[in-house]
Amino acid sequence: MAEESNVAAAPGPLGERTRASMVIELLGGEALPVSALARAAGVAASTASSHVARLESAGLVTVRSDGRERLVALAGHEVAEAVEALTLLTGESEIRSLRAADRLAAERAARSCYDHLAGRLGVGVCDALCAAGALEPESLALRDAAVLEQLGVDVEDARAARRPLTRTCLDWSERRPHLAGGLGAALLGSLLARGWVARRPGGRALRVTGAGAAGLTDVLGIDAAHLAATHGSRVV
Repeated sequence: MAEESNVAAAPGPLGERTRASMVIELLGGEALPVSALARAAGVAASTASSHVARLESAGLVTVRSDGRERLVALAGHEVAEAVEALTLLTGESEIRSLRAADRLAAERAARSCYDHLAGRLGVGVCDALCAAGALEPESLALRDAAVLEQLGVDVEDARAARRPLTRTCLDWSERRPHLAGGLGAALLGSLLARGWVARRPGGRALRVTGAGAAGLTDVLGIDAAHLAATHGSRVV
């Protein structure tokens, strides 16, 4: 079960532990089958289906068929932003197992916040982009595209997206901003495409690869491997 957030304390469609767990599981930005959401929430598939229907009717998720599977995704980045904001307000839930503690440690280190980079790694990358003059430190507005282009980001393509180019997103674990918006999404997309970061199984945690550690040190001068380390966690 996704235990890193106490979003179930919020009112409305999310104010139930099973639905809150499902939505937290979807914050990785990928569409997941109902069966995976059922496992994450610790309920039967039939129970999960009824909760998915409630979330869909509230406009929080979309559902599509893929063969015999029904794939569920958050309805958009606006939903992810609202859930992250609720996480900041409601705080973390009680950790009840070593597995949950390991998962939380991995997500604090590096994770996808729907479609952008978060955790210590996300905040560290954002700080480095500000220090390099690529972003304005207070608003995270774009100043100089050159550094981002070295990271493989197509800045003009990000400008064309129907959303703000940059946005500050207050990291729920670091309590400091990381980069969101179209540019934040393009940055994470590039890091994944280059193989500099990779998704850990079973959640939204990310790991830095050897190529990523070298590349991020070369371009941004940061110790990405240290930032993304899980500090004693068994997660690999």
